[in-house]
Amino acid sequence: MRSVRARAALGATVVVALALFAAGLAALLVLRANLTDQAGLQAEVAARETAGQLALDVPYDKLETGDEEDHPVQVTDEDGRVVAVSEDLEAISGTGTDRVTPQPPPAAPEKGDDDRDDDDGAGADPGRGEVSTDEPDFGNGTATVDGDRADYRFASVEATNSAGLTLTVHAGAPLAAEQRAVASVRAAMLAALPVVLLVVAGVTWLVTRRALRPVEDIRREMAAITASEDLGRRVPEPASRDEVARLARTTNETLTALESSVDRQRRFVADASHELRSPIASLRTQLEVGAAHPELLDVEGAVADTVRLQVLAADLLLLARLDAGERPGNARLELGALVREEVAQRTGDRIPVTVVVSAPEPGGLEVTGSRGQLARVIGNLLDNAQRHAVSSVTVEVRGIRGGVVVAVTDDGAGVPEAERMRIFERFVRLDDARARDDGGAGLGLAIARDVATRHGGRLTVAGAGERGARFELWLPVSR
Repeated sequence: MRSVRARAALGATVVVALALFAAGLAALLVLRANLTDQAGLQAEVAARETAGQLALDVPYDKLETGDEEDHPVQVTDEDGRVVAVSEDLEAISGTGTDRVTPQPPPAAPEKGDDDRDDDDGAGADPGRGEVSTDEPDFGNGTATVDGDRADYRFASVEATNSAGLTLTVHAGAPLAAEQRAVASVRAAMLAALPVVLLVVAGVTWLVTRRALRPVEDIRREMAAITASEDLGRRVPEPASRDEVARLARTTNETLTALESSVDRQRRFVADASHELRSPIASLRTQLEVGAAHPELLDVEGAVADTVRLQVLAADLLLLARLDAGERPGNARLELGALVREEVAQRTGDRIPVTVVVSAPEPGGLEVTGSRGQLARVIGNLLDNAQRHAVSSVTVEVRGIRGGVVVAVTDDGAGVPEAERMRIFERFVRLDDARARDDGGAGLGLAIARDVATRHGGRLTVAGAGERGARFELWLPVSR
């Protein structure tokens, strides 16, 4: 079953069926208990009426038991002998004994015994009996009256006659009404259950279909986008504020990010091709001239173009690794020492670099990461400063709470505030940089920012007072 609508309809139907079954069973049990209690109350009333007659010493064969078919009566003595039954009672069960034939009472005591008993019971009131006020015992059984067998609810009540003999009256009330009511209700429930389940399944199907219609629209539009490869299209967003609407918005955000990524990739390829075209064309021209006229070969120019190609290829390879999600190393580095080492290796700088290192405590300038990548960031920042500086370049390394800052400051023209975010984009060079330097490809700052981000840090640019620019690299301190 691959359809969500079908699974939802089936699940709802099963849940409702189980709920209706449980509710119906509980209702039947409560109904049966109430009707059984009513039958027990009727049986108790009939039993107490007969017990009252026994307490008044009404002879057994003169007892009035009412309607024998509705209230069959059986009277037993202390020894369990049946002393009286209602008329036309042919069989009985559930009262302790199934005998329905009255037995003769025991023989009367001798005269002397009676006189002795009278003497012993002087002062007693022999003319009064009583009916027990205790809660009667109840039970279910059957009785056959005038050939008709039926189920009954029996109540047992004790009575004592004036002679002190305790008798037990078992009177029944028919359970036919209870059985008919329960059967009728059960039949009605069973007849209505399929209809209710069909309604639940149909309503669930329709509601689910309506709720999932935007999902189908999203799927259809995504299929069209995949077929056309047009990432500029967007899926429809429903006006509701439910999960489907959030899914549509997230899908459109994903498409926007994907379109932006593809556009960046296309621009990257185009810009890389453009940047590679110039040195390759220059190098080819020089080699062709050298092949035809060896005396005119510009060896230095060819070497410079080759170096430029090598640097550009290295930059493109590093960006490709960063875009692929390459994780930085986990080596512990002391940034102050790394900066001093990088500055010491730069022997061809036109402007001397001043290094200032301030560590609040031993080990306070340690960070975790890739030594090669972080050295590349520092080198790129120094290259950028050398390119724009007029007379001074300063590198300051200091520890702050939770991190280390490397600040590279120059006294050049600075970066206009409107361009401070754009200079970190790939292949972006400001107009004055293009006019003054033809060697850069606009990848140094982009590489520096990406490396800083992947090390958990950040790279920002700001003004340096009245003149110049200040680039700050922040990296979290090692833990």
